[in-house]
Amino acid sequence: MALQKRMRVEHEDAFPMGAFLKGAVEPVSDFNSEPRADGSRAQQFDKETGLPVWQATVIDADEEAGKRDTAITVKFLAKHQPVPPENKTPFPWTPVEFTGLTVLAWVDDSGPRPRVAWSFRAEDMVAPTHGAGADKASGSTASASSNSASKGAA
Repeated sequence: MALQKRMRVEHEDAFPMGAFLKGAVEPVSDFNSEPRADGSRAQQFDKETGLPVWQATVIDADEEAGKRDTAITVKFLAKHQPVPPENKTPFPWTPVEFTGLTVLAWVDDSGPRPRVAWSFRAEDMVAPTHGAGADKASGSTASASSNSASKGAA
């Protein structure tokens, strides 16, 4: 069986130590459209579904993640702006768990050496229900050492 263009992965596989929303969910600008009078651009729409594209910056809590892999963009296709779960922690970042998560490998050649990078897309985000992210979401100080899987190629 051949792999599909996008591969479905579980949240725990992509973010074994948890993920945290940094900032707000924002519309993705369509850079192929003409700029408006004020210089802004229209929102991008997915070519296959026709749905608006939204994005969020996520912090990967895996301490083994490289510098370029710590802040990740996750995109959503949704008619309305996705709403993150309530942040019940004293920290500025909201613990999240992604549902319907897919990844797409691509070659990032913007640096001195090309590397394989991952494009993330999710159907929704919810408060973490299990794993290291759930401990952080509840403010628990329980050790996450039971979930010591290192992050590999998704």
